[in-house]
Amino acid sequence: MDPVELADYADLVIRDADVADGTGTSSYRADVAVKDGRIVSVVKEAAAAGCQRPRARRELDAEGLVLAPGFIDMHAHSDLALLRDPDHSAKAAQGVTLEVVGQDGLSYAPVDDRTLAEVRRAISGWNGDGDDIDFTWRSVGEYLDRLDHGFDGEGIAVNAAYLVPQGTVRALAVGWEDRAATPEELDRMRRLVAEGLEQGAVGMSAGLTYTSGMYAGDAELTELCRVVAAHGGYYCPHHRSYGAGALEAYAETVRLAREAGCPLHLAHATMNFAPNKGRAGELLTLLDEALAAGADITLDTYPYTPGCTTLVALLPSWAGEGGPEAVLGRLADEDTAERIRHHLEVTGSDGCHGVPVEWETIEISGVTVPALAKYVGLTVREAAARRGEEPWTTARRLLVEDRLGTTVLQHVGHEENVRAIMRHRAHTGGSDGILRGTKPHPRAYGTFPRYLGRYVRELGVLSLEECVAHLTGRPAARLRLPDRGVVREGYRADLVLFDPATVAPGSTFERPRALPTGIPYVLIDGRFVIEDGRRTDVLAGRAVRRT
Repeated sequence: MDPVELADYADLVIRDADVADGTGTSSYRADVAVKDGRIVSVVKEAAAAGCQRPRARRELDAEGLVLAPGFIDMHAHSDLALLRDPDHSAKAAQGVTLEVVGQDGLSYAPVDDRTLAEVRRAISGWNGDGDDIDFTWRSVGEYLDRLDHGFDGEGIAVNAAYLVPQGTVRALAVGWEDRAATPEELDRMRRLVAEGLEQGAVGMSAGLTYTSGMYAGDAELTELCRVVAAHGGYYCPHHRSYGAGALEAYAETVRLAREAGCPLHLAHATMNFAPNKGRAGELLTLLDEALAAGADITLDTYPYTPGCTTLVALLPSWAGEGGPEAVLGRLADEDTAERIRHHLEVTGSDGCHGVPVEWETIEISGVTVPALAKYVGLTVREAAARRGEEPWTTARRLLVEDRLGTTVLQHVGHEENVRAIMRHRAHTGGSDGILRGTKPHPRAYGTFPRYLGRYVRELGVLSLEECVAHLTGRPAARLRLPDRGVVREGYRADLVLFDPATVAPGSTFERPRALPTGIPYVLIDGRFVIEDGRRTDVLAGRAVRRT
């Protein structure tokens, strides 16, 4: 039976779309037919050729719209948002059909009761404290099963893949101490990583400026990466410095992954802070040389200059030893708090990437204690001026009173670096979007339409077809997904239709939760999650497991 005959019985035909198919090749006009959640027919130039056009129970006129594979967010922090918000328009309205969670070495599986409580405290700034979540899981497989079940067994808003978080694994096997793992502890970490991958994780993340992951030496990380490679996964590190030692940290990570024989995906691969202005070319040369030598490397970025993290993440690594309660104890001690200040403001804390903190660049974006909300939107220096005190005094007060839950924007990026890195052949898109807080970074709601609107249509940094490949086919290849990321017969019907003339983010730093424009239709598994620009009640998302 030929494709047109198959499509006669389709559920949906998308007519006269300009198809950017995710491969980066020139777009083409086509009718695309969908049945039972998969693409069953792609008939190019159907109207002009005068051939029999596919028929279906429903037809959608896509004149003037681009049809692309659903976007893949390679760096997401929706680990709990997927379970608390069935709408999840932050991602669905952008055309995102798959998020990769478990990032930066810290997430909620694998855990025991002790570690779960500690992790919930440690990353409350990213995901909230989780008081509204029923933590019924402990293993990676159980977490993925929970995503599959979603809301009343119907699923979640978008698909999700998971990275085994190295910092959580270390906290479970070693604790939060700054020391080398014993041979027995290393063996346990190997088993935990292997089990997570066997249960469906796509790789392993690391957060090497966050406790407890930052306490792992290269030899320990190499051993875990060998396990990842043996199971067909990839290593996704937030490496040891994005500031004063950024290039050295990138080179270290590349060497480590190559020694382990492990595919490498560089998380939010930026060149930030004053020492790195105009130096993106040095990073790209490093990557090109490694790729030419046979390394398997990809990376993701967000199309903005400011970064986003938690305030506690800026502290020196020694201040984080022992976990969240130990941090609060050190902040309460005057002599120890003064040592922390000196590291932050004078020598350059490793948590602040080796660069002395500039409090005028640290904007308070979210707090967990309502009484502190008056500081949101101010820099730490501005908040301190209002209180008539030094910036460190204000920062310390926030850390203690907010129980380490404060999130911040770091205005330390460089536009020329952002543009140079996004052009690279190994580049993919990732929002790094933290969804909590009164004033979150607009990248959480705007990354993908910003790529298409500002960097394709307005600036011409990327062609439309190339940009779509960065957001779809290339990340699907990194994830080794055999039937996603491309508009092709037999592939899953995870699709997005957007207007190339109007697509744009609605989110700004002033209105960070405003939804995008120019994305009228998004389908997951052939079902509309966005229709006529509005969120439907469809919950078509599931856990996407490593195959």
